[in-house]
Amino acid sequence: MRVVAGNYKGRKLKAVSGTKTRPTTDKIKESMFNIIGPYFNGGNVLDVFAGSGALGIEAVSRGAKHAVLIDRSYQAIKTINDNVATTKDEQRFFVIKGDSFKILKVLAAKEEQFNYVFFDPPYREQKIVKMIQDLVKFHLVITGTVIVCETDQNAHLPSELSGFDLLKQVDYGITELTYYKFIGGED
Repeated sequence: MRVVAGNYKGRKLKAVSGTKTRPTTDKIKESMFNIIGPYFNGGNVLDVFAGSGALGIEAVSRGAKHAVLIDRSYQAIKTINDNVATTKDEQRFFVIKGDSFKILKVLAAKEEQFNYVFFDPPYREQKIVKMIQDLVKFHLVITGTVIVCETDQNAHLPSELSGFDLLKQVDYGITELTYYKFIGGED
């Protein structure tokens, strides 16, 4: 696993040991960023269920200003911190250990807002729609925020979601990527 493009291109990233976390392959990661925009001009990133932190690190490498990386696993947090250290740019990352639902409330209290959000939960724990609704409820997204959801094919994310446009759904075998763009709407 490596950083595909940008300032940290080619830097090797560690995967979380064990079988509970599956890293996003470099091929899928490259395709994902080609769809949402190969490079960014600033913006904040939220990587929920961050695992190794690879998606948030890739986004900052490609020009995002700052990334918040959340995971509840001690081993994942250790791996994220190691991977962030390889960037030699640690001040651009904020790593949080904890339950993602609870952390969203904490971020709301800090009045954080994000331009890009990545959801890559364990496939057996699909609560993405509820979390997207919480992002809106807690004012963590702004008009134009892009949300990328990495799921298995059994997740069946909706094509219509209040306040969002479905940009694209792409199938990569057992993995499916769903892209939403926040257009505004009710809490």
